[in-house]
Amino acid sequence: MFFSSNIKFLRKRRERTQDDVAVALGMKRSTLSGYENNIAQPGFEALIAFSGYYNVAIDTLIRVDLTRLPESQLRQLERGYDVFIKGSNLRILTTTVGSDNDENIELVSEKAKAGYTSGFADPEYISILPTFRLPFLSKQKKYRTFQVHGDSMLPIPHGAWVTGVFVQDWMTIRSKDAYILLTMDEGIVFKVVENRIKKEGKLILHSLNPIYEPFEINVTQIREVWHFVHFISSQIPENSHSETCHLTQTVNQIKQDIRAIQTKLNI
Repeated sequence: MFFSSNIKFLRKRRERTQDDVAVALGMKRSTLSGYENNIAQPGFEALIAFSGYYNVAIDTLIRVDLTRLPESQLRQLERGYDVFIKGSNLRILTTTVGSDNDENIELVSEKAKAGYTSGFADPEYISILPTFRLPFLSKQKKYRTFQVHGDSMLPIPHGAWVTGVFVQDWMTIRSKDAYILLTMDEGIVFKVVENRIKKEGKLILHSLNPIYEPFEINVTQIREVWHFVHFISSQIPENSHSETCHLTQTVNQIKQDIRAIQTKLNI
């Protein structure tokens, strides 16, 4: 139960005094002080009042230690993205910050993927990942970068680094957009997503490379979702025009071979 520490934390975060909050909620300052110091327990009406004042679900106020959340998630809560209101579980993201208290972008290399699958929620594991910053990305959001393996997302090449922004509310996943997903069975996957959570409780994952068949995954198998932002690679993507030219040349060669066969048959 984190209610007392949470309401104190939120009050101080908003730089409000106990008198300010007590007046806004129509209660005595001594009553508020009792709640914050865990001396008195609030009734249902008081819980509703605090929830409305801070725009945070009652479940979140009671069950989640808000002091442990990274700044990016706190800002999402303050903007109304509280997934307890939608009946799901709050996804507490483990993250790192620099000496300036701004969040880092952690790098998850191909070699680190196996460890990340089991250590994604372990602060000690996340703290040893390499970090960097990109000045053109928003400080109000949380980013992480993963290394791509294989050719399923060509023209994004094998070995490229893809950066995503953390998605807390999976209902906001947009079909036809690309996402990096941490899954229980498949590990880390980078795919174009078709969102069927609302009706079927699953996502359909598509590759950019047409030789790979799409497959589905139930949301219960997903642990993290990151919305694709950009990729970094030392390789220049292959020119689709050159592929088209190669196919044209192949077709022309086949036509020539057919003509040659027909000529021989007519002799």
